[in-house]
Amino acid sequence: MSTVHQVGVNTWVWTSPLDDAWLRKLVPIIAARGFDVVELPVENPGDWDPREAKRLLVEHDLGASVVLVMPPGRELVDTDAATVSATQDYLRHCLDIAAELGSPTLCGPAYASVGRTWRMTERQRAACVREWRDHITPVLEHARDVGVTLGVEPLNRYETSLFNTVEQTLRALDGLPSCGVALDLYHQNIEERDIAAAIRAARSRVAHVQVCANDRGTPGRDHFDWPELLSAIADAGYTGPLCIESFTAHNSSIATAASIWRPLATSQDALAVDGLAFLKEVMAEVHY
Repeated sequence: MSTVHQVGVNTWVWTSPLDDAWLRKLVPIIAARGFDVVELPVENPGDWDPREAKRLLVEHDLGASVVLVMPPGRELVDTDAATVSATQDYLRHCLDIAAELGSPTLCGPAYASVGRTWRMTERQRAACVREWRDHITPVLEHARDVGVTLGVEPLNRYETSLFNTVEQTLRALDGLPSCGVALDLYHQNIEERDIAAAIRAARSRVAHVQVCANDRGTPGRDHFDWPELLSAIADAGYTGPLCIESFTAHNSSIATAASIWRPLATSQDALAVDGLAFLKEVMAEVHY
């Protein structure tokens, strides 16, 4: 018997920031290509209308997965009280959007801005994690109230100093409610010695899974052992969607932020469509 996940795609494959005009353009295309879910980044509140997004998703029979964005200035650790408060407000706003759209999760690096790195002793790291737990707790209370799980995403060492591995993230989440680990295979490929083992270690705590090739390109055009990864995801008890997350090299701001210095496929449509076809093929062949 095979387990078949729904497959989603992030609008970052085509554009950033997402707005209402791009939503109206992309949602019908994503549906026509055969995807089940649209992954929607909230870069700034007000960039796009959740009510319009919901209407489009219902019209095209698509699910939603909402992701948070942590640019410079959004911080929950080693910063001033005003910044912490504003970041908490932003995360609560994103949780409200997720609840409105029926997204079971809100995922991303909900601890520090992407690209912020600094050295820490083990004592400093422990203090930083305690500080984060204090500051994320009110957000998790709101997550519980609106019925959304916060997926905390570990990032690679070049993008954060705080949570790089699944193990680090699990330790930080221990005992906290309404949260889990959001896996992004791009980061796991850099930081985990055994990706499948790291995924299995997160059993029952995997909130969301983002997929791509090891170079952020098309799933399947890479060195990953996809049958083993999918088996590990199943062993971890995850049954949610696999969402393709990549970025366009044609938008200067997002290309710089994600270090996309060259096209990763013949076209952005090809990246999405070929990735979807590959994931469906490998899921059909893998028996759990």
